[in-house]
Amino acid sequence: MKFTLSIIQLVFSVLLIVVILLQQKGAGLGAAFGGTGAMHTTRRGVDKVLFNATIGIATGFLLISLASILAK
Repeated sequence: MKFTLSIIQLVFSVLLIVVILLQQKGAGLGAAFGGTGAMHTTRRGVDKVLFNATIGIATGFLLISLASILAK
């Protein structure tokens, strides 16, 4: 059981790294220091999918990590 959770955790970590690296650069904190003039932008298309995937994968990674700690 613990070995399976470790493999799933490894897959989630690689997916999380890939999804974070695919996100658009220049948005977020970079915009606060002169990146863009817009105060608020909405996420559309692929950017929204990547944002939601990041939240989902991070949540899954957290739950798998907690399950592997509690597994005996």
